[in-house]
Amino acid sequence: MEKAEYTVANKSDDTVVCYSPTMITTNGVWQGDNPLDYSLPLFILQLTLVVVTTRLLVFILKPLRQPRVVSEILGGVLLGPSVLGRSLNFANTLFPLRSVMVLETMANIGLLYFLFLVGVEMDLSVIRRTGKKALAIAISGMILPFVIGICFSFILHGNEAEPLAHATYVLFLGVALSVTAFPVLARILAELKLINSEIGKLAMSSALINDMCAWILLALAIALAENDSTSLASLWVVLSSATFVAICILVVRPAISWMIRRTPEGESFNEFYICLILTGVMISGFITDAIGTHSVFGAFVFGLIIPNGPLGVTLIEKLEDFVSGLLLPLFFAISGLKTDVASIKEGQTWGILAVVIVLSCAGKIAGTVLVTTFYHMPLSEGFTLGLLMNTKGLIEMIVLNVGKDQQVLDDESFAIMVIIAVVMTGIISPIVATIYKPARRFVPYKRRTIQRSKPDGELRVLVCVHGPRNVPTIINLLEASNPTKKSPICVYVLHLVELTGRASAMLIVHNTRGSGRPALNRTQAQSDHIIHAFENFEQNSSFVSIQPLTAISPYSSMHEDICGLAEDKRVALIIIPFHKQQTVDGGMEATNPAFRTVNQNLLANAPCSVGILVDRGLSGSTRLAANEVAHHVAVLFFGGPDDREALAYGWRMCENTGTSLTVLRFVASDESLASTTELPPHIHDEDDPRILTAETDGVQEKRFDEEYLNEFRTKSAENELVLYAEQVVNNGEETVAVIRSLDIQHDLFIVGRGQGMSSTVTTGLTDWSECPELGAIGDILASSDFASTVSVLVIQQYVGLMPHETAATPDSPPGQPDDKLANRWTPQASGTATPVF
Repeated sequence: MEKAEYTVANKSDDTVVCYSPTMITTNGVWQGDNPLDYSLPLFILQLTLVVVTTRLLVFILKPLRQPRVVSEILGGVLLGPSVLGRSLNFANTLFPLRSVMVLETMANIGLLYFLFLVGVEMDLSVIRRTGKKALAIAISGMILPFVIGICFSFILHGNEAEPLAHATYVLFLGVALSVTAFPVLARILAELKLINSEIGKLAMSSALINDMCAWILLALAIALAENDSTSLASLWVVLSSATFVAICILVVRPAISWMIRRTPEGESFNEFYICLILTGVMISGFITDAIGTHSVFGAFVFGLIIPNGPLGVTLIEKLEDFVSGLLLPLFFAISGLKTDVASIKEGQTWGILAVVIVLSCAGKIAGTVLVTTFYHMPLSEGFTLGLLMNTKGLIEMIVLNVGKDQQVLDDESFAIMVIIAVVMTGIISPIVATIYKPARRFVPYKRRTIQRSKPDGELRVLVCVHGPRNVPTIINLLEASNPTKKSPICVYVLHLVELTGRASAMLIVHNTRGSGRPALNRTQAQSDHIIHAFENFEQNSSFVSIQPLTAISPYSSMHEDICGLAEDKRVALIIIPFHKQQTVDGGMEATNPAFRTVNQNLLANAPCSVGILVDRGLSGSTRLAANEVAHHVAVLFFGGPDDREALAYGWRMCENTGTSLTVLRFVASDESLASTTELPPHIHDEDDPRILTAETDGVQEKRFDEEYLNEFRTKSAENELVLYAEQVVNNGEETVAVIRSLDIQHDLFIVGRGQGMSSTVTTGLTDWSECPELGAIGDILASSDFASTVSVLVIQQYVGLMPHETAATPDSPPGQPDDKLANRWTPQASGTATPVF
């Protein structure tokens, strides 16, 4: 075959291409064969070229905050007739007309499975939960751009010699302009760290509704695009599509639910079931293609009926990398290869193009701002939301490709719409990142710590739980926290779940469950187990109220959910489990490294006091006689706000008749105090603000310590279960030895994190610190070589930042803020400054 046949490339619909059925694989270059004359090696080269080009563009455009879809479309445009394809040599060698069939077939298979995954990731229950606001934003954001599309369809389409069916053209153009790309928006929001914000959740919900409307309009547009058929045929297409959806919901979904029930919890799914579902994707695609709608419509609906849970996660894990990374770029490349910017010839058309981009963008923004103003949202949020709703991507490219294949859109209209999609999506991330700076919500409330909470007022605690294993010790800790009629405890129980395979992060508030309704998946089963345990605790305890919630979000931003909830509920203390748990032999092993990141972020950003619980078991006290002591609690006091908070919590616990409290204060010996009292002679500079600050802070903290300890001792003098002692030590080694002597007598240690405080009694303890987020003492108590039966609660008091203070990162060891100047001088317990070299 002569290659010259194919050089009348991609413009003539009358070109006849001959295929040789034997020219699939080559005999090799040594036999004199050119591999590019054979379909398989040519396809492999094309695929490699597409993936490499798009990945290179992703890397180049990443600093400009461009989503991957922009790079993929631009990659196709770069390889197509607009840029490299202008060279006939390049076009005929690497993208000859005979290869288009194989390329498009594989691209559509990739598209089929990607749309199936999009359907699996979508959680339709979000639509029910979003309410009227998201629905109004979605609809108003579609109507105005649709109207703009109708107006411009007359300008773009009115001068054709043989006008196509105008109604169909309007429908395609309107859908392409008014649609919001749900998967692309999710990735943009995640990158901008807005996915957990109110505006992010609202944008996701609105985009989901918008996407569903777009699919319905696309199915209608395809049905009407049969230009040669009678209107009756279009009616049959619509009716059979509705029947297909009904069969999927009423027959296929129950069958898949049966497969899920047949799989024991925690076990992997049978390979046969997975193969059956993957085959079902292709069968659905075949049926909808045969009906007359697009094959991707069937795959998308089939994905939507897969129940949320472990099956969805399994399917995503098996398919996503291969489909998204390898096959999907082919589809965008095909769209780019069909785009010939040179077909937009007149300068007037370029002007119209610019006006369409501006007006369709403005239409969506205006529609969104109208609704947000009605709901009394700030103008800046309405504008940002409107911008985010302009995100284009996959569904628009499907609309345009179908329109071109059905000859509803000509080359010029297609090129115009592709450019609009790229420009509109490309400008969103940079603009939103520039103009929208979400101010951190600040809810003014005073009771952010236990120390400041009223003794006769309600104590609000937010308890975070990763799984059922954390529950018994936390319940016993809350029980020991002395809920009384004067001072009841309100507990918000937050089950932390990693976002995997869901379309959007969410916070679920649980009501009392209906009788015996089975859990849909493992996460819900765990949540039910946790909720049931806490509800039992509430029923069997007096003066305790429980509000269970579940937060589903990525671990990287989970602390934002926790902090937001703590601020909304005005809690005084957040309790979260340590990232290590006890093994059978008494050692400590890390459960999930991401838990540690959550804890560190929480310590750095919490709006109230935080307690990290090292769980080694804590016995309950409900079945003990009235005169028996259930808990032996020890508070180790070194000084500073964190230690005062630890003492405040211990003080509250000891008011319970079943709890004994030992407060052990560590005091530096006279010799060690003397050694730190004098400053080196070369720095006696009265004007040095650093020395003054260190001395003032140290003296002030010491005075606060003395006042609070004196108050505690005075008010607890008559309580036989309270023991106060002071221990003089010279250095860190002696401190550790004293603590070790206590471990057999107690079942809970409460210690301050000691952030920003330093003393000779902890000298050398931070040098080998494994978990700096626990502080020097907390790290020792949580280590594997310490007591195997004593739980530890490490508390950080919320103090806010004074104007001269610097915020420390979660990884900074105590006494080392992230300011290099501040690192030279560290405030001491004695109130003087000592050089740190």
